[in-house]
Amino acid sequence: MEIKVVRKVLDVNSTMAEQNRKLFAEKGVFVLNVMSSPGAGKTETLIKTLARIMPDIKSAVIVGDICTSHDADRLSQSGAPVVQINTEPFGGDCHLAAHVIEKAALSLDLDATDLLIVENVGNLVCPAEFDIGEDSRIVVLSIPEGEDKPAKYPLMFRECDATLLNKTDLLPHLDYDLEAALKYIRQVHPDMPVFQISARTEQGFEPWIEWLRNLIDKKTGR
Repeated sequence: MEIKVVRKVLDVNSTMAEQNRKLFAEKGVFVLNVMSSPGAGKTETLIKTLARIMPDIKSAVIVGDICTSHDADRLSQSGAPVVQINTEPFGGDCHLAAHVIEKAALSLDLDATDLLIVENVGNLVCPAEFDIGEDSRIVVLSIPEGEDKPAKYPLMFRECDATLLNKTDLLPHLDYDLEAALKYIRQVHPDMPVFQISARTEQGFEPWIEWLRNLIDKKTGR
């Protein structure tokens, strides 16, 4: 019975996600779903990314958290419109579903948006299961989390289009096997691009920004 309920929830979400996808296509908006575990550096990575692409690429952000608006407050300093979604009022969901994305997106001026970033709730499990109508998914994996997260949470890495391996500035200070981390990623998703970056120093950002720009330009025809 429980499996049937879960399938029904996912089926309803998929239907809503397709409606979102049509809306975003009509508006010419590229939607990027950004996922990670808590503390991997999603927010700082997005702050530095927005600083490099705005105002050339008109951007907006939807931020998902169970509680607080801490990340949204930080991202709003970029000058991009930011919408906060807190999931605590409807059960503390560990992911953002398609129907809440629709409501948040419609509160933004999509006609004035090239890129809509969704900073999903910090979690390496649930967000990977829910299509929100995005064009691309990325996962931020940080060095302090250890090398084996792709093996432990394969669905996340299987479903994403790229990995941002963050906090590489810590490599000289930690006992971390970089080759093992890359091996685990390749085992789950052999062709996945992996961008080794430091959100703190912005080392390695150029290839990541170029990859993102190419995807946006391809959809929006900028």
